[in-house]
Amino acid sequence: EVQLVESGGGLVQAGGSLRLSCAASGFSFDDYEIGWFRQAPGKEREGVSCISNSEGGTYYADSVKGRFTISRDNAKNTVYLQMNSLKPEDTAVYYCAAVPNGATTDSSWSVIFMYRYWGQGTQVTVSS
Repeated sequence: EVQLVESGGGLVQAGGSLRLSCAASGFSFDDYEIGWFRQAPGKEREGVSCISNSEGGTYYADSVKGRFTISRDNAKNTVYLQMNSLKPEDTAVYYCAAVPNGATTDSSWSVIFMYRYWGQGTQVTVSS
C-alpha cells in the first residue's frame, strides 16, 4: 500500500520554526521526486517546494524562498521541509506528494495534477 505520511505540524508564533517530515512507503522512493504543497482555508492548493532525486535539484515558491529548505534522506524514505521565519500567511494544511523522476521542471513542479501520490496533510498554524 502506497503511503505518504506528513508530521511535524503545529502551532507556532510568527518568526518561529517548524520542521515537517514526509515518510514514504509502498513505492520505490528513489524513483520519485517529492513536492510540498499547502492549502489555506478558502484558497486553492499551491506548491511550496519540490526536490528531485537524481541530482537533488530543488524548487521553491517565491513566497518561501530564503525561509524554507527542502531536503531528503533516501535511506529513511523521508523528505523534510524546514520552515523558518514563519509568518501568519504560512498558515495552511501542508501536503507532500510524489511524482516520477524527471517529470518536473522549474516551470512545472507546482502543477498539482502531475503528482501521483498524496499524503493526508498536517496543519501548520502561525499566530501573530
